[in-house]
Amino acid sequence: MTGSWEARYAAEFFGTLILVLLGNGAVANAFLKNTTGNDDPGLANGGWLLVASGYELGVMLPAMMFGSISGNHLNPAITIGQAVIGIFPWAHVAPYLIWQFLGAIAGQCLILALYWPHYRQTTDNEAVLGTFATSDHANSQLNGFVTEMVGTAVLIFGAMGLYRGMFFHQNIDIANIGVGLLIAAMVISLGGPTGPALNPARDLGPRLVHALLPVPNKGSSHWEYSWVPVVAPIVGAVIGIWIYKIFFGL
Repeated sequence: MTGSWEARYAAEFFGTLILVLLGNGAVANAFLKNTTGNDDPGLANGGWLLVASGYELGVMLPAMMFGSISGNHLNPAITIGQAVIGIFPWAHVAPYLIWQFLGAIAGQCLILALYWPHYRQTTDNEAVLGTFATSDHANSQLNGFVTEMVGTAVLIFGAMGLYRGMFFHQNIDIANIGVGLLIAAMVISLGGPTGPALNPARDLGPRLVHALLPVPNKGSSHWEYSWVPVVAPIVGAVIGIWIYKIFFGL
């Protein structure tokens, strides 16, 4: 990382904003009524591939833009996991987390503004919530926790391998593309049970927007589940990064 700490905070803000804008924006296009991506709320018309592509680009493009500045965490679980393992200073964890959450909130507010007419037309409360935050479709917080924990562990383990793997030392942008593809694969393969979040800021920030702003047809924000996509990714990130360190070093 080469930027000043102020530049790094700004990079985390704008990077997380882009991540949520492109990722949750793809969900809105797939879920909301009368969008170009889907004429009806739900997952018809290849909507899940649309969502996976949105998150893929939402991670990959900020990585290319800001990776050399802030390390492109965009995820409190990554920041905390790196601090636990000793490769990120604890003194800057709180500022990183604050700017990540603010970026997620700002990105979701932009989605709400852009898709406002479609929120008004969508009467399915769960479809509306799905454009903001995640939930467990089996109505099991345990299943949600396991899904988010394992998914984030695999994500962090894979990202560590891509960025530190011998083939990508001389071309970091190839690794960035790899991480984007990894995110898409995670959404496609492991996204069935919960969404998934894999990122506390990506879920909690937009969930706050859902709860506090007058979103049309919004229904419940399901706060009883909200701790899962916050705690489970952090646990998973620590597990994933420790496993990588044990077997391959840092």
